[in-house]
Amino acid sequence: MRDLWRTPDAPEDGPVVIGLTGNIATGKSTVAGMLADLGAATLDADAVAHRVMRARTDVHAAIRAAFGDDILAPDGEIDRRRLGAIVFGDPDALARLEAIVHPAVLAATARFIAASDAPVVVLEAIKLIESGMAAGCASLWVTTCPPEQQIHRLMSGRGLTRAEAEQRVWAQPPQEEKIARADVVIDTSGTLAQTREQVRAAYAALRGRR
Repeated sequence: MRDLWRTPDAPEDGPVVIGLTGNIATGKSTVAGMLADLGAATLDADAVAHRVMRARTDVHAAIRAAFGDDILAPDGEIDRRRLGAIVFGDPDALARLEAIVHPAVLAATARFIAASDAPVVVLEAIKLIESGMAAGCASLWVTTCPPEQQIHRLMSGRGLTRAEAEQRVWAQPPQEEKIARADVVIDTSGTLAQTREQVRAAYAALRGRR
């Protein structure tokens, strides 16, 4: 385990941490599920971010102070679609949001890894590299597929309009920047069976090195 995930009660010989990233709608969650089927413990950093942003948390209060009450849903929770409409079109706003959320996500991730008894932990995060989380990973995996496929997945799977989907896709850095850093690249543009075979082979190679 790398020092980034070190907690006072962490075992000396912790799990191997796979960092799983890739641009939006390139298949990260699908690949994470396949790795779970192979015996890895998985943690979705976006789901962690959901939890740390819940009402009555310090992160919620800080986001509300930074972006105003217009980003709140009627129940007082943060409306992520409204917030997304603000930050995905404004790099400075996105940076402000990340500066608020990332420290809390890092702390929660460290606790999860320290408590895990699985041989491998998969940390799925779209901002894995940008947030510094990749420094704590033994292997960096990147998912990729063509931009048009990303847009189609966002429209069909998340109910976004084409304009909303395109905004989210083109607001992110080029996929090639992540691929250049990768230890493993998983091409999800084909069938699920083709993706699964890539995952199985890469996982077997990783486990064989330990």
